[in-house]
This record gives sequence, structure tokens and C-alpha cells, in this order.
Amino acid sequence: MEDNKQLYYLQSANTQVPCQTLNGQHNVDVCIVGGGLTGISTALHCARRGLSCMLLEAEHLGYGASGRNGGQVSPGQRLDQSELEAKVGSDAAGKLWQLALDSVDLVRNLIDQHKIDCDFVPGILHTAFKPSHARHMRDNVRKLNEEYGYHDKRFVDKDELATMLASPRYHGAELDMRAGHLHPLNFTLALAQLAQQAGAILCEKSRVIGIRSTKQGLNIQTSAGQVQADKLVLGCNGYLGKLFPKVAGKIMPINNFIVTTKPLGEQQARALIRDNVAVADSKFVINYYRTTADHRLLFGGGENYSSRFPADIRGFVRPYLEEIFPQLAGVELEHGWGGTLAITLNRMPHFQCLDNRIYIAQGYSGHGLALATLAGKLIDQAIAGQPQDFNALASYPTPTFPGGTWLRYPGLVAGMLYYAMRDKFGN
Repeated sequence: MEDNKQLYYLQSANTQVPCQTLNGQHNVDVCIVGGGLTGISTALHCARRGLSCMLLEAEHLGYGASGRNGGQVSPGQRLDQSELEAKVGSDAAGKLWQLALDSVDLVRNLIDQHKIDCDFVPGILHTAFKPSHARHMRDNVRKLNEEYGYHDKRFVDKDELATMLASPRYHGAELDMRAGHLHPLNFTLALAQLAQQAGAILCEKSRVIGIRSTKQGLNIQTSAGQVQADKLVLGCNGYLGKLFPKVAGKIMPINNFIVTTKPLGEQQARALIRDNVAVADSKFVINYYRTTADHRLLFGGGENYSSRFPADIRGFVRPYLEEIFPQLAGVELEHGWGGTLAITLNRMPHFQCLDNRIYIAQGYSGHGLALATLAGKLIDQAIAGQPQDFNALASYPTPTFPGGTWLRYPGLVAGMLYYAMRDKFGN
């Protein structure tokens, strides 16, 4: 794992959330495994409805992707609407689009309603790495404008983009002003505080080692205690491991890496990204970046598929950064960290309910900040007997990786090499 001294978000966290460690036996309505946004949002919404909730996190709240990601709050799925319509039809695709909008609106409403201090700034540029990507983006914007009535997104041509973003690598972009970026750990911890205030019990350093189904319900065990619950929520994402083999083959844990530069000053930061929007490009293994409240460039690039991180994360990410911003060659990188996230084979999230009592939401494929927040609300609605929105996501098929958990890595590596070559060549 990363050296926490190198994790910028921990250093700039503006709150602490005291949590207990699970000890002894407990009985609750809902037990939640995983202290990221899926789990914390579920705890918040269930507790507000009067259910007794206990959340179990193996490390600390926000330890996984929720607390260390690029901070981008974006509508839409990893597949665009044309692809979704071709796969599931226009009605189901329209529902998925609306849920994606709902996820962004939920994040923004929580921030506004509770005055969450997490540096939210509106705007994301999705930049075209190839000319063909720019043509596709122009068509996508037209489709959303004309067929979905969505006018918060517009196409930016190459000449205008050059005035907005100081990178020579792109051929156009989509600008979405309903989207935005924030400090993900501060947002996550603020939701945890709200969950506690609503009555949820949040436990850290409480790694779940076993789950059993009994006549009385579900028994969830740690080394120091156990929880008996009517409902179980698995929000482990890339850290599911071998805890629940029934769904482990639906996701692939991969590692992604982020660096921050030294503070650049507001003038240089705005010279890089004029309007302080976040950026994510159209490469298959994307580069994503933004400037922070203290005027650093926070840049994510590169990933690997092993259980180990690079020995020098800052050195690993630097070539990706300097390809996009060659004027920053040799810039001092003060922080570098990595984390594990989960992807699915089709890059769509995996939602599932088993036996009407075990709820799974995972595999956000790098697009989870907003959707994981919404997942908690949808799970609560499903538990309350209103599963329609949860089922809209669960009905999208999530194939198991070929070979399950045993053979998925060799296939993934081969596939990623193929897409890396596509990123490098062609138009």
C-alpha cells in the first residue's frame, strides 16, 4: 500500500470521524461491509429511515477508492447512450441516463443542503485523444441535446479547447457543467458524520472474515465480534477478495495511481486549466486531472494489474503527466499514491440482490463517486420495498470474467495491451 504520508487527501482532510472497533455480539436491521461511499451512503439513508445499521470497515473510512480517487463527479455511464440503446433498448437506456443524472444531483444536493466543505467546483472536460474521438463526441452531444433534452453539455472544438486547456494532445472535447470535481475524502467523511448523527454505528479496523446464513438471518463475523442482521450490504468493491465468492468473478481489482505537483500558484494553475474544470480524456486507460484548492495539479495516469504497486509511484505516473503537459517536464511531485478499484467486463456497474436480503453494488469501473453515493439511496429504497431504481441497474447483465477469479488476470492483461496499442496508433 501507499505511504500515507504521501497521500495528499489525508494531509488535507478537514475533519475526523471517531469510530469504534467491533467487539461482542450485535443485532441490527442492516449490516454493511465496506466504509466507502456505497457503504456510508447506505448507512446514512437507512439510518435516516429509522433502521438500525452497523457498518464494518477493515481499515479506515474512505480507505479504498472513495477516499483517494480523482474527485470527478460525472453523469452518464461508462458506455454512452448510443451503445446502451443498442444493448438494452431506448427505454432502459433512458432510465440508466436518468439515474446517472440523479447520482450527480444527489451529490450536489448533499453538499448544498449540509454545507459540506469539500471544494466542489462545477465542470468536467472530456477530451478527445484522437480525431475520431472528437467526431464521436460531437455526435454524442448532439444526441443528448436533441433526444434527451440535456443542455448542460456542449461540444468544444480543437481551436476553442486550445484556449481552455494548455495541452497539445487533444482534438476537441465535451464540456459538462452539471458535472464537477471535489475533495473526495472530505466528502466521504462528511457523509460518515451525517450517518452517525442519524444513528448508524460505524466501525473501523473491523475486518469481516466470514458470512453465514442462518434461520435467524445473516451472521457476519470479525475476529473480535459478530453481527446478526436481517439485511446485508456488500460495498467492498475492489477489496472484496475472497469474502463472498458468489460475486467475486463479476469484478476485476486493478490499481490506479495519482500524483500531485508542488503548489503552482493560482496564475500557473489557471494557465494550465483556464476555468478550473476537471479533465478526463478518451484513452482506454484514461488520464484524469484537475487543479486543487491550493493550486496543485492532481493527475491520475497509468494502472497495473498485480497485487503490488510500483516502487516509485511518482516516477511511474510522471511520463503520463508530461505527455499531456510537456511544459511541466521535471516539475516537483510532492505526493504519489495508488489504490485499488474494481472494473467489470463490460465497464457497467454490477448491482445484484440475492435472496431478498443481500445487496451488492460494485464494479464502478472508475466512474463511481456519484453512482456509489446514489447506490446507498437505491439500496435503502429496495430494502423499504421500492426496488424499481435498484432493479434498473441490476437488470443490466454483468458477465463473469472468463475463468472466474482464477483466469481473469491473464485475459485482462492481454486485453489491456490491445487497447494500449489502440491508444497509441490510429485515428
